Amino acid sequence: MTALLVRPAGRRLVRAGRLSTTVSARSVVVGAAGLAATAAVAVVSIGQGSFTIAPADVVDVLLGGGTGAQRLVVLDLRLPRILTALLVGAALAASGALTQTFTRNPLASPDVLGVTNGASLGAVAVIVLAGPASGAVPLAALAGGLVAATLVYLLAWRRGIDGYRLVLVGLGVGEIVQSGVSWFLVRAEIVDAARATVWLNGSVAGADWAQVRPLAAALAVLLPVAVATSFTLQALQFDDDVTRSLGVRLQPARLAVVLTAVALAAAAVSAAGPVEFVAFVVPQIALRLCGGSRPPVLVSAILGALLVSAADLAARTTLPDRELPVGLVTAIVGAPYLLWLLVRTNRRVSA
Repeated sequence: MTALLVRPAGRRLVRAGRLSTTVSARSVVVGAAGLAATAAVAVVSIGQGSFTIAPADVVDVLLGGGTGAQRLVVLDLRLPRILTALLVGAALAASGALTQTFTRNPLASPDVLGVTNGASLGAVAVIVLAGPASGAVPLAALAGGLVAATLVYLLAWRRGIDGYRLVLVGLGVGEIVQSGVSWFLVRAEIVDAARATVWLNGSVAGADWAQVRPLAAALAVLLPVAVATSFTLQALQFDDDVTRSLGVRLQPARLAVVLTAVALAAAAVSAAGPVEFVAFVVPQIALRLCGGSRPPVLVSAILGALLVSAADLAARTTLPDRELPVGLVTAIVGAPYLLWLLVRTNRRVSA
């Protein structure tokens, strides 16, 4: 029986290995193009505002030149914001790639692990009870996301973790936690409720170096870990018996993937709030651009950074004298894609 399982798996892995050469080449091209586009968007975004700076001058400031006024605007006011957008997009997209591969479901995202709703509950509770000026909002959001995800994992454990069961439990716990968010908003003063609502829509406005540093440190550790799970993620796409026959310790591997995805999403949400649809949309776009059998983690992170930075640029410049939350812009992009994917999935099922 074991031989029957190993041989087909081996043949599939050989075919996957042959395919990976082509996929890797495409991934390099897509990743390089994504990095170039992200850099261009970042430079343009830094130059936009009430004090407009030409892209060439922005590059000059970043390389150590520029006037004193330009350095103040670029380095102290605008660079932390664009870096926060880049890091948040990369973290959410990488988390989404891990989640979708683990659950084997293109409609999954870190939301189903309870991270977003848990972080929202922690942040809203602090805003309502202590005020947004307390400085504890990011820490409370991070703690709330981790606690909610831990609860989902424990409730979904039945002599191991199954991706389908994890999704169902996550959706249930998420709805319960969301009711707590609604309760705090109802009890809050109107000013605090308005501030909490802005946070719940996802925003990088007002981001400073105090937000950039911990988020950058988190990604410096977690993103290489996420990329290093490539073999594990490939093996987890097979049946459990086949995965074990390949020498993968099933439950520790699943736990490592889930923990990495949760930590990435929690770090991003704690810095900018729940920026909608990035973790859901970007991995599927990366998959279609690069090919292969699962969303590529690193390319997803690059495209996530591109999406959120471009969305922030649009949020700041679309309406005169008014700034939109970046989460609203990403929702406008992601909602039609969700509808298209649902229709496409239903057609496959009915066929």
